[in-house]
Amino acid sequence: MISLREDGKSLSEIVGKYLGEKPLMLMRVFLVLLLILLSAVFAVGPAGLLKMLTGFNVTILLLGILAYYFLATLLPIDKIIGRFYPIFGICFILMALGIMGGMLFNESAAMPEMQLANLHPKGDEMPIYPLMFITVACGAISGFHATQSPLMSRCLKSEKLARPVFYGAMISEGVIALIWAAAAVTFFHGTDALATEMNAHGAGGVVYQITGGFLGDGIGMILAMIGVVVCPITSGDTALRSARLILSDWFKKPQDKIKNRLMFAMPLILLTGIITQLDFNAVWRYFAWVNQSIATIMLWTGAIYMVQKLEGKAYFAALIPAVCMTAVTTTYILYAPEGLRLPLTISTSVGLICAAICLVQFLRNRNQVGIASASS
Repeated sequence: MISLREDGKSLSEIVGKYLGEKPLMLMRVFLVLLLILLSAVFAVGPAGLLKMLTGFNVTILLLGILAYYFLATLLPIDKIIGRFYPIFGICFILMALGIMGGMLFNESAAMPEMQLANLHPKGDEMPIYPLMFITVACGAISGFHATQSPLMSRCLKSEKLARPVFYGAMISEGVIALIWAAAAVTFFHGTDALATEMNAHGAGGVVYQITGGFLGDGIGMILAMIGVVVCPITSGDTALRSARLILSDWFKKPQDKIKNRLMFAMPLILLTGIITQLDFNAVWRYFAWVNQSIATIMLWTGAIYMVQKLEGKAYFAALIPAVCMTAVTTTYILYAPEGLRLPLTISTSVGLICAAICLVQFLRNRNQVGIASASS
């Protein structure tokens, strides 16, 4: 909504306006890094599943996906994305509904008895806090989805369309995430067998088995191809498009000429290709942390925007999750294997302190805004 009311500004420019110059530079770097990581993740996963379905060499499949990324990143949004992606989105939703129906009406599909406990096979080595709040990324809270908002805001003809587009997409994403979480533990009868399958065949293998088991080898595989191959790939190319636009705003290079588009598209594709050769699990964890860190920055930006532009207590809708996610992201990077690997107690304490400091600073700024408004 902020982007919509700021003439389609990208996230970094919005952050710069409401948080200042230093957060602007941090956000630019974080955003480009996130979008490259996401494009790599959403190329490796589909390539692995396509290999299982077709038997083709995974390197050839990756090169094909990267070639498509390059083409879709360069072309105007209405040439490919606007024309075909709504159809893919409908198929993605139908696949999720089909999986849900398979769980409900398949007599052999019974969800195991669950409990409010840490069911990770490694137990206390993988504590729920903060790891779950980073691992479960896009289906709950997502900086990546925020990066796509300026693309959509530039396409909306009226603010009246904002609720079905933005809010509707958020609710749909959450429902789909919950369906797949339930399907995974139901199909594999618990988390132990699910973890074993993930380690053996990766996410692509899990999806392959679940869709085939619940929907059959015919329609199930077709929907799997569209929902878990095509849709991630389409997320990857829109991510690189957003990265190109962020870089163009950063370096003040208009994108109306093809040479200016190539200036940013080519290095973005090259970096994405390099990252696809790294360990998938490590790349995913870094992506997930950067993803949630960007979401945290955008929540603070939203809270400040609402203090300045709206009357009343509406800013609490962004303030409360901003405080929570500040604690989560700080604790994670201090504790996680890919972070500083500090003890959990120390990491949690520092995370809470950082969240408290940010909250105090926000309240001070809020009071200053209130005083300035009263004076005027």
